[in-house]
Amino acid sequence: MGQSLDIRRRILEITSVASAIIIWEIIARIINKKIILPSFLEVVTAFLELASGDELYRDIITSLNFFVIGMGAAIAVGIPLGIMMGWFKTFDKAVDPIIEVIRPIPPLAWIPFAILWFGLTQYAAGFVIFVGAVFPILVNTYTGFRNTPRVLVESGKVLGCIKNRDLIFRIALPAALPAIATGVRVGMGVGWMCVVAAEMFGVRTEMFGLSTYGIGWKIWHWNSLHHMDMVLTYMLILGLIALVIDRLFRYIVQEWWLKWQTGVVV
Repeated sequence: MGQSLDIRRRILEITSVASAIIIWEIIARIINKKIILPSFLEVVTAFLELASGDELYRDIITSLNFFVIGMGAAIAVGIPLGIMMGWFKTFDKAVDPIIEVIRPIPPLAWIPFAILWFGLTQYAAGFVIFVGAVFPILVNTYTGFRNTPRVLVESGKVLGCIKNRDLIFRIALPAALPAIATGVRVGMGVGWMCVVAAEMFGVRTEMFGLSTYGIGWKIWHWNSLHHMDMVLTYMLILGLIALVIDRLFRYIVQEWWLKWQTGVVV
């Protein structure tokens, strides 16, 4: 029964994607202007041209390098800060006004300071991604700790968890893991969207020097040349990589991080 249901879901997914491609091809042929909407076949041709060389590989590696730097910093800052704010009321009162002033500022607004502080380096791009990713992680970690059931905390105290450190790591943190996982997942999505913005300015990487590589950079490059088939190809690559990252993270969370958690999937 379960296997049959999985097959039907796979068929539905494939049918949905195929329908979208057919509709896209029909609309592109009706418009018949490559600069407005390239057809699916034109995009496939552009992708095969890119895949035949090593340029696409370098673009992907460059963008992932920026993403890892930004996300690593966001997780390293967002989770501990969210724990401190969620557990200690005095710390929350002191820090929350500052966070709420900074949080609504778009990541793009930080680009001038990113260049001034880090220069035209991969860390400047990583900083822009960090700004986009850190707040979803922080807010969800904070919410997870604030929503820790009091009965669990009291039970922990009865069983010998007296110190804040023990209560945090043995009681509150396991209870908050689903919220933290959600925050990291949302932060990864926002951070990956910031890759395009982060690559708008010419940055340098340790691997390839002055960056003429990167998915976001290539979108702007090909747009300036009015090669919209290449633009759309890189946009789809951006989306496919995001899909792979999200599916991989969900698998890790479901199979390892939150394997103890059960739910109903309809």
